Amino acid sequence: MATIQEYKCPCCGGAIAFDSTIQKMKCPYCDTEFDMETLAGYDSELQNDQKDDMQWQTASGGEWQDGEANGLRSYVCQSCGGEIACDENTAATSCPFCGNPVIMMGQVSGALKPDYVIPFQLDKKAAKEALKKHYEGKRLLPKVFKDENHIDEIKGIYVPFWLFDASADVKMRYKATKARTWSDSRYVYTETSYFSVSRGGNLGFEKIPVDASVKMPDDLMDSLEPFDFSKAEKFQTAYLAGYLADKYDVDAQESAKRANDRIRKSSQEAFDATVTGYATVTKENSSIQLKNRKVHYALLPVWILNTTWNGKNYLFAMNGQTGKMVGDLPLDKTAYKKWLFGLTGAIGGVLYAILCLFYLL
Repeated sequence: MATIQEYKCPCCGGAIAFDSTIQKMKCPYCDTEFDMETLAGYDSELQNDQKDDMQWQTASGGEWQDGEANGLRSYVCQSCGGEIACDENTAATSCPFCGNPVIMMGQVSGALKPDYVIPFQLDKKAAKEALKKHYEGKRLLPKVFKDENHIDEIKGIYVPFWLFDASADVKMRYKATKARTWSDSRYVYTETSYFSVSRGGNLGFEKIPVDASVKMPDDLMDSLEPFDFSKAEKFQTAYLAGYLADKYDVDAQESAKRANDRIRKSSQEAFDATVTGYATVTKENSSIQLKNRKVHYALLPVWILNTTWNGKNYLFAMNGQTGKMVGDLPLDKTAYKKWLFGLTGAIGGVLYAILCLFYLL
């Protein structure tokens, strides 16, 4: 069995968890609150504790076949003795028997230990309310969806992210043109001038987030931005208590490709915006050299809501810090056709009015 960690209340012995509303650890049994600083040294103390070695060698139900147990982890709950089974990337969960929050220490220690964590600022109730507001103002959303779309599962997860820092030395070269037209009694003349335009400078990028979990859709995680990293805390396992947490299963090297794409796109947009006053502009060459590169590992708070409507699953996510809600919604095809027909009619009416006005002139 692997090692897990539970935070016990010194007053009543109950399992304590991180409370996002008060930003402290709180015992749900006696309501005692604990500052995070008081638990800072708790991790190292528990890791040095000696455990009983009273394991029996038994074989029942046969042995695992080759590859059958790959990716599985097994833990024993220190409160009730129940066995907790999960995959190899789970870093925090709750006991299915007694419900106490537990942390898988082997998944968040050593080389896998995060640098930062942004604590949850919003609770499950806020996530449910945010989903209701997400429906508001959506004219093409089926009316019955709001009433019949049921939340099957809602869970707060600390999602692993890589954070990329770098300064970019950027050089861009463009081919641009300007045109001048005039005429006389016989001809219309056009003079085209060609220019070689160069741009160069330095851009700083700090904490570009790239989610490091295969389980999480990249587009969904990207849409949750921005996170306020000024409120990031130095990592403590106590923040994970009461929530789910995964460790990364996409390494920093692979994630760097997405970070580079974002740097490249942002750099090009910034420099393209400075090339103005020309009739045409064509990019000929670009060069981006990254310096002072640093990569940090962080856990960021996300509420995941799984819903079902008409036999189809819909996935929503809420930024556990800012409350931003994202997710796909179904389309009312009948309402869409009416809207499209009305839009087409309105455009046709405007064009007809313009033609009539032109004819009268």
